[in-house]
Parts: sequence; structure tokens; C-alpha cells
Amino acid sequence: MARVYIETYGCALAQFDSSLMAETLRGRGHELVGEPGEADVLVVNTCAVRLDTEQRIAKRLRELQALYPGKRLVVAGCLAAARPGLVARVAPGASMVSPQRAHEVWRAVESGGRLVLLGGSRDTSWMPVPPVAYAVATVMVQEGCLGDCSFCITKKARRAVRSYPPRLVVEVVRRLVERGAREIRLTGQDTAAYGVDLPGRPTLADLIAAILEKVPGEYRLRVGMMTPEQAMEIVDDLLDVYSDPRVYKFFHLPVQSGSDRVLRVMNRRYTVSDYVWLASRVRSRYPDSMLATDIIVGHPGEGEEDFEATLELVRRLEFDRVHVAQYTLRPHTRSAAMPQLPDSVKKERSTRLMRVVEEVGLRRHSRYVGTTQRALVAGRAYRPGSGVARLDNYYPVVIPWRPSLLGRWVAVRVTSATFYDLRGEPLEAPAGGGAATASTAS
Repeated sequence: MARVYIETYGCALAQFDSSLMAETLRGRGHELVGEPGEADVLVVNTCAVRLDTEQRIAKRLRELQALYPGKRLVVAGCLAAARPGLVARVAPGASMVSPQRAHEVWRAVESGGRLVLLGGSRDTSWMPVPPVAYAVATVMVQEGCLGDCSFCITKKARRAVRSYPPRLVVEVVRRLVERGAREIRLTGQDTAAYGVDLPGRPTLADLIAAILEKVPGEYRLRVGMMTPEQAMEIVDDLLDVYSDPRVYKFFHLPVQSGSDRVLRVMNRRYTVSDYVWLASRVRSRYPDSMLATDIIVGHPGEGEEDFEATLELVRRLEFDRVHVAQYTLRPHTRSAAMPQLPDSVKKERSTRLMRVVEEVGLRRHSRYVGTTQRALVAGRAYRPGSGVARLDNYYPVVIPWRPSLLGRWVAVRVTSATFYDLRGEPLEAPAGGGAATASTAS
């Protein structure tokens, strides 16, 4: 049997697929190792969403081949599926495995030569129990989307919607909670599209309700990204099921632009007024909820007035979290064939947008300074010696790291705020040292 090293790039879907590959390989008797030098086979699970990520992965593939010329190399994930020609040029001897065939990675590992396993359909009849990192675990509930955005290359790698059956998701969540997970992240390419391919068409709201009904315990569900047009179809049912205290009041709804003209160029299937309506529905029900979004700066066709409309939308809706990305050209997309904006314009606009994002974020976060909040200690923070605790609306509070508090609900005194997070000190743990009864965020 082989010793296998897995290196992962990209989103939560890629992380989940890496755990799927690891579980499959262990089941066939292979050993997973933590360093490439210890392995017989190197598996690189890739991402294709941005040009800079693609370049970093290409550089890493060349590096691995130079450092370990005798080892077999398997390139898996979105870059293999969306850009197989690039992978073949960079690593001509590497096997390739698409995301949908991650469960077949063993064939590439055990093959005596180069094997190409692209295309295919995801096997949703089973699901590995993913690892618990500190008190957090991620469960893929679906992949694929119903949209056709002009800028997106991911649809080349993950096109068809494939959802895991509710009974399977419920069982995996139950086992994760039994293993100590306290924050379960339900992830997908578009979680709001969950179930459109399943018999009876169960919705994301139905899935959440089933988990809450059938999985007892003190845990939190964090629902991943939802496209606005799909979220609008289920928003009332979704807001109802979010009333359960075990669901973080967190909504990730990418708007991408505050200009209807740019949204049309992007082939996004909603208008700014549609998005404002959706955000208003969320905030009217849960005023303190975290509203997160993504914005692409410098997409082809974006003029100064379009960009100003985006700035105004950020101020108006007061997003709690904004992921700002300068547009990067991706091959095989319609946006790549359009006239491109200069990099200097993209950089200048992203700087201006970040100023507004930081101003709004600091104002939203500063409401909590001087208050005492109840929070779940979920894991380590990015600052050395720090942990992160989550409020019921998923706001992060950076606290001094105490391993004894992991997975527990504690009272936290918020002492300061940045545009990105809160800072605080944990007070006494709940009586009895265990988890306290959950309460709603707003």
C-alpha cells in the first residue's frame, strides 16, 4: 500500500473533497502522511477560481516535481477539470481527477502510470464523516449551480447540481456532533439550490429543519453561500427555520456589483432592487444578523458611475463582511473576451471600496464594545496565542486562547472592535462548566 500526501487549495468544497479522498484511500489500506517527503504519491487538490491562485498552484506543481522527481503526482479538483491542458503542460506525467470523481482517486494512486479521470457525476449515495478541526466540521450538501455568470470558470469544473440526500446529511451531522463538533458548516457551490435535483425537491430550509429535528445537542449550524436569485425563492421558509437558536444568524449573499448594468454584463439573474428586497427581508427578521457579500471590482464594462453605485449600496445595506476581489481574467469565460479595464483602475477602485467596507464594518462592530455577549469557543484565531469565539450572529470575538474552553459557550466581555472582528475577554464559564442553553441573536 502507498503512503499518500494530500495538499489542498481553495474553498470549503475542496476541503471536503480532500477529506473524501482521504477516507477513500484509508479504506483501501493506504497511509496518509503529513509531509510530501514522506509520501510515495502526492495528491494536489486544486482551485481554478482566480488567476493568482492558478499561478500559485502551477508554481507548486513544478516545485514538487523538481523536489521529488521519483514520486507519482495526482492533480485533482477544479483546475484539473477546468484547465486540463494547463495541468498537462505544467505536469505532463501527472494523473488528473475531477471533483466529481474524487472518490475514485484510489485508481490514480494505485495506477502504474498516468491516469485521466475527468468528467463524471458525483456519487451522492455515501458521504465520509469529515474531520473535526478544534470544534468545527464542514459538510458539503451540494455542488453545482443553476446560474451562468460571465466571469465564472468554476462552472466548467462543477456544472451540474448534485445534492446529498437529507437522510445522509442528517446522519453525518449526528455523528459529527457525537464526535465533539459544535459548529457545523453546511457548504455548497450554492446552498440555496440544494435539492432541486432530488425526488420531491426538498429545499435548504427542509434540510435544516430535518437536522434540527433529528440531531439533538448543543451545536450551531452555519449555512454557506447562497446566490440571491435562489435565496429569494425560499427566503420566507429559510427565515422561519433560522429562528431555531442552533442556527447562526449568518447570511452569505454575494451581490458582486451595485449596478444593474454591470449585473447584466455579468449575467447575474437579479437586479439591485431584488437584492435590496432580499437583504431587507433578512434584516427585518434578524436585525443583528451578519450579512456577508462578495464584490468584484473592475469587471469588464464597469464604469465610474457603476462603481459609485456599488459604494452606495455598501453604505446603504451596511454589510458586516465584504470579500473584495479585483476581477481577474479566466479563460473559457465570456468576460475574458470583453474589453478589459487597466489593472491600475482595479487597484484604485478596490482601495476606495475597502475604505468604505472598513468604515461600515467598524461602525457595525463597535455596537458591541463594552457589552457582555454569549459566544461559542470554536477554535484558534489567526493571532498567536488567541482563540475565536462566535456570537449567535457568527461575529468572531478574538480572545486569549484557553484549551479548556474549546467547544463551550462562555460569557465574553467585548473590549474593542476592528472592521473585521471583535476583541474580548472570556468571563466565567456557564454553571457546571458545560454548554449553556442557546438563545437567539436578535
